Amino acid sequence: MKRIDFWLDFLSPYAYLAFERLPVALQGLSYEVRYRPVLFAAMLTHHGQLGPAEIPAKRDWTYRQVAWQAEQLGVPLQFPARHPFNPLALLRLAWACERQGAPNRFVCETLFRHVWQGGADAEDAQRLTALTEQLAPPQAPGSPEVKQRLRTETEAALAAGLFGVPTFEVDGRQFWGLDALPMLRAQLEQPI
Repeated sequence: MKRIDFWLDFLSPYAYLAFERLPVALQGLSYEVRYRPVLFAAMLTHHGQLGPAEIPAKRDWTYRQVAWQAEQLGVPLQFPARHPFNPLALLRLAWACERQGAPNRFVCETLFRHVWQGGADAEDAQRLTALTEQLAPPQAPGSPEVKQRLRTETEAALAAGLFGVPTFEVDGRQFWGLDALPMLRAQLEQPI
C-alpha cells in the first residue's frame, strides 16, 4: 500500500477542495494518507512571494475560480467572514490532536469545514473554544511542543522543496494543486 503525504494549510480553499475530492479521485486504489498541516505563509515568505489573497486582482480571480470549482465538484463552500486570516490556531490545534504521528482525517475535516462551511469567522474565539472542546486534543494547542511540531513540519516542507498547498507526495514525487489529483492517481496506478 502506498503512502501519500498531504501537505495542507486550512487557510487555502484549494487545499480544502483537494481534501474533499481526494477520496473520489483515488477511489478503488489502495493507499494511506498522512496529513501534514504546515504554515503556507512561511512558504510564501521563504520564496519571496505574496499569497493569492494579498494581490487584489488575483484574490478576485481566486475567489471566483474557487466558488466555480466547488460548484462543479459538488463540494459545499462558503468563504469565511474574513480571508485571508491567521491560521496558526487551527494548525496548532491539528497538531495538538495528532496520534500516531499526524492528525487524522476526521480532525482535518473538522478544521477545514470550520473554515469553509457556514461563512463564519474562522478566528472567532468562541468558535475556536468550541472546536477545541469538540476535538478534545491530548496536547495543549499552545504548548511549546505543538508549536515546535508545526515549525518542524513547515521546515520539512521547505526542505523538500514545497512552494504551495495543497501538495501531495508519493514515491518521492510531488504533485501540487487541486488539478494534480488525476496525475497523483496515475502515479499510484503506474508510477510515472
